[in-house]
Amino acid sequence: MLALKGISVRRIMAKTIKYLLVLWWCSACSQPLPTPVAATVETILPEVSKPIQLGAERTEVYLPLLEGKSVGIIANQTSAINGIHLVDTLVSLGINVQRVFAPEHGFRGNASAGEKVKDSKDAKTGLPIVSLYGNNYKPSTENLKSLDFVIFDIQDVGARFYTYISTMSYAMEACAELGISFIVLDRPNPNGNYVDGPVLKKEFSSFVGLHQVPIVHGMTVGEYARMVNGEGWLKDGIKCDLTVIEMENYNRSDVYELPIAPSPNLPNQKAIYLYPSLCFFEGTEVSEGRGTDKPFQQFGYPKMPNSNTSFTPKSIEGVAKYPKLENKKCKGIDLSELSVDSLKRLEKINLNWLIETYQNYPNKEKFFKAQFFDKLAGSSNLRKQIIAGKSAEEIRESWNEELSGFVAIRGNYLIYP
Repeated sequence: MLALKGISVRRIMAKTIKYLLVLWWCSACSQPLPTPVAATVETILPEVSKPIQLGAERTEVYLPLLEGKSVGIIANQTSAINGIHLVDTLVSLGINVQRVFAPEHGFRGNASAGEKVKDSKDAKTGLPIVSLYGNNYKPSTENLKSLDFVIFDIQDVGARFYTYISTMSYAMEACAELGISFIVLDRPNPNGNYVDGPVLKKEFSSFVGLHQVPIVHGMTVGEYARMVNGEGWLKDGIKCDLTVIEMENYNRSDVYELPIAPSPNLPNQKAIYLYPSLCFFEGTEVSEGRGTDKPFQQFGYPKMPNSNTSFTPKSIEGVAKYPKLENKKCKGIDLSELSVDSLKRLEKINLNWLIETYQNYPNKEKFFKAQFFDKLAGSSNLRKQIIAGKSAEEIRESWNEELSGFVAIRGNYLIYP
């Protein structure tokens, strides 16, 4: 499904059909438009034509808050307003930006997954860059001193193990401890149209899953921040002075084509849709396509049966440093031919790829990297269920009660339809 300026073609078609039916009714009856129908016609086309306005683009809302204040910004390459980086925009507008905080993959998004990001200086603005993916995940008191506001503006993809929401949570906590105000400039969640996966058990909390949410949580970063704050999930239940700059004209059922890749190994919309399902392979001996031209769009290992492709993972600077099965020819399954529309409509994690790969793996005792797989899954249950031979349907059934509980909590923090 294509998207035009943040409006899905499906939505445009629905509105257009509705508009044409109204006109047909009036013509067939040879009657003037009744007032309610006329009002409907007047609202249809404007609604269709309105593009999504990102939180970052609504400068008239948050610039007055920043005037005369010292500001820190958590940002990466996706933090842009009409193609211009948020940091560059705010500096040009005279906002007193003191420092930039860099998440996984770095400020400009050129570090490989898992590669430590170092403190540095931004070549363009001269601003100091403090790493939140190096020795510390949480900003220190020294990092935050003299700041009045910290802004978070990063494009997320809606999966619990995608680390940007962990970075946000730790930053909220640090700001709450020091009485610093925290602003989230909200952006769409490309996987925001469904909720799925096992809910994380508290004892399995890690940087690839801090809070007790399912793998696909169906929330924007702004909604997620509200939930973290409202549910008391920050250390000792402390509350952050949180402001979410909401988007306008956003509906979570719309297709939103990300204008900038959120990280090096999610280069396109297909990879983003497949990520919640294929990231499980990170905790196994199977390649998830890192170090190839189709990361998170294919998976395999050297002797995989029933394959439809072959690939050889290679180290790629800034994309995949020392990828799994490096320089080994793998046979695998290529999913890149699946349509974007079919992946969008799936609206659930596909467990069959993982289950069938385990069942066919020649040395099952070595298939799982148990500790890391359990962190990704949020508990040891999924790994044990697969080893026990449970079907995808049986596994999904075991999620129902906790998912229902999460959905009820989630409803208290949603902003968008």
